[in-house]
Amino acid sequence: MLRIEDRERVRLVTLSRPEVLNAFDTRMWNAFADALTGAAASPYVAAVVVTGEGRAFSAGQDLGEMASMGGLTPAGGSGGPDPADAHGFSRCMDALVAFDKPLLAAVNGVGVGFGLTLLLHCDVVLIADGARLKAPFVSLGVVPEAASSYLLPEVMGWQAAAHALFTADWIDAQQAVASGLAWRRCAPERLLTETMAVAGAIAAHPIEALVATKQLIRASRVEPVVAARRREDDAFRRMVGAPANKAALESFLAKPVDVRPD
Repeated sequence: MLRIEDRERVRLVTLSRPEVLNAFDTRMWNAFADALTGAAASPYVAAVVVTGEGRAFSAGQDLGEMASMGGLTPAGGSGGPDPADAHGFSRCMDALVAFDKPLLAAVNGVGVGFGLTLLLHCDVVLIADGARLKAPFVSLGVVPEAASSYLLPEVMGWQAAAHALFTADWIDAQQAVASGLAWRRCAPERLLTETMAVAGAIAAHPIEALVATKQLIRASRVEPVVAARRREDDAFRRMVGAPANKAALESFLAKPVDVRPD
């Protein structure tokens, strides 16, 4: 599910469900939240790198689990009074938004849904040549998640973000760098080495200074991110179970598993 390895002052977190392209189920949402919380609390960890095992970074929410729980909800919860909290996504997002140390991503393959929106909460993103990203929400009959309705326009610019969200088209590695979703492209075989080198250079500095700097640079985002998450969750709840949502989920589940990113 997750592999965690400390390399001096850098903690490497590998998403490890390669059989479903590292899609997040309930256990992985909670495990990822625990990994972030643990890294934040550790006096020995100065930076965290997230990557994926196999040919994907992450396909986002495990839609198979989502269907078995009764359908789409705010980023994948089931029915009930507060499905997102019960499911683990809200807890994961709380940990991600609160994470106050440098967070890097090594995007080794496809990143879909949360596999893309996670990157908006990372401080430095390196992406492998050949990797692709997608915001598939409208194609599933729902709306963006993880404050991406605010963060995507902020990072990419209004028109690029609108195109990505309205079309659900793929974004290749070159486009990801040009639009600000990633900082640098790498050859796939060099991706993790280069990302760990960047993380190591960052982690060489005093943790207290890194934390204080991250708090300063993200300060202007705190309230807009909270507000965007609230709006997105409300919109998800209105749209879940609607005919468009049900038809999209049924269509997805009818496909072979190896096209899961679509």
